[in-house]
Amino acid sequence: MPVKIDLSTMSDRQKAFFRARTRFIAYGGARGGGKSWAVRKKAALLGLRYPGIRMLLLRRTFPELRENHILPLMAELNGIASYKETDKSFLFPNGSRLRLGYCDNDADVLQYQGQEFDIIFIDEATQFTRYKYDVLTACLRGANDFPKRFYLTCNPGGVGHEWVKRLFITKRYERGENPADYTFIPARVYDNRALVTRDPGYVGMLENLPEDLRRAWLDGDWNVFVGQYFTEWREDIHVVEPFPIPEGWRRYFAMDYGLDMLAGYWIAVDGRGRAYVYREVFKPGLVISDAAKEIRRLTVEPVYSYIAPPDLWNRRQDTGKSVAEIFAEQGIPLVRARNDRVAGWLDMKEWLKPVTDETGEMSAGLRVFRSCPHLIESIPALQFDEKNPSDCAAEPHEFTHGPDAIRYFLAGRPAPAVSPRERDEDDPGEYEDQVNDFLRFGG
Repeated sequence: MPVKIDLSTMSDRQKAFFRARTRFIAYGGARGGGKSWAVRKKAALLGLRYPGIRMLLLRRTFPELRENHILPLMAELNGIASYKETDKSFLFPNGSRLRLGYCDNDADVLQYQGQEFDIIFIDEATQFTRYKYDVLTACLRGANDFPKRFYLTCNPGGVGHEWVKRLFITKRYERGENPADYTFIPARVYDNRALVTRDPGYVGMLENLPEDLRRAWLDGDWNVFVGQYFTEWREDIHVVEPFPIPEGWRRYFAMDYGLDMLAGYWIAVDGRGRAYVYREVFKPGLVISDAAKEIRRLTVEPVYSYIAPPDLWNRRQDTGKSVAEIFAEQGIPLVRARNDRVAGWLDMKEWLKPVTDETGEMSAGLRVFRSCPHLIESIPALQFDEKNPSDCAAEPHEFTHGPDAIRYFLAGRPAPAVSPRERDEDDPGEYEDQVNDFLRFGG
């Protein structure tokens, strides 16, 4: 008995999902796009097309797996494949096998370590950690001629939001990742004609959600998700193309530093007090002196203040010197920033708040050059601390370094640019202003 698919009911996005041939294929964006249905049908078709193929389909929890896949597949594959309850798999007469499973905790994924699959499906991939994805990726192999493909469905939000967004939305690939291997097929609820027809109230519910949830669940906006701290972030507002910084703009450097990561940012403030982050350094594993040398190497313009967190003034037991002292020896005098986390984050929200500027266009007090990819990725990734909703969560730690550096900068209430007419190098008041600014940052 063949698997029946009514092409007339399929959306263009679902057809694109069926036709995709790259190694990694992600399908989704918004809720209600018919993603789970597409996964089940694709698995059935691959099982019939390639005799003996080995497939794995995963959801995060067993109740989700049962309701979204096991029960529907038992009906859809009735007379086509037999279900084996002991290992939760469907066996096809041609030897193909579709195994179903769940990975609620990171330890659950280890049961698949060392196994080989030709096809892997993860339904609702943003509910999976990066660790689970990495383990499963290593299972996508086999000494046969079957296609090797990894299919993912996804919505914005969840513990895996950032790794899915990196691979399929921002396309910022790491070493060993081939851009040609990745395909993203966006889907919205309006693409699911069956759902729109049968349950128009669901669409109405999505349309009436608060703006942040509507952008995520209805529009599939990957820059907003449930639990996001900086809901003010809008890439179309806060990210700008690089431009030459005018000479009169006051420039600062702010950083967060540890052996795990040096996150440093050069920031210019215009005459209206708006800040532009125009250069970044984001490097792990640098000892103190090398970190200082890297900053000095990249600093090609006069910098008004080098701002750093208070813990860099703690003396080290091995040398008896603080990080700040070693930086000073390398020609970088640091200024101590205030470290009131909650006040700093709330201040940062004000700087990010979209406003209408003097030209009538949407703008913000803080904007970032597109040439600073780590900061652009990190700010919208931060989530609320579950124990203190006024604070940012400290995890995932890889996304906190850059925003922390910007928080230190904003805590000093940076002064706007000084016009050439206002500057007088022979005026001792200029020196007094610098001293006052130093005390203000270090107070």
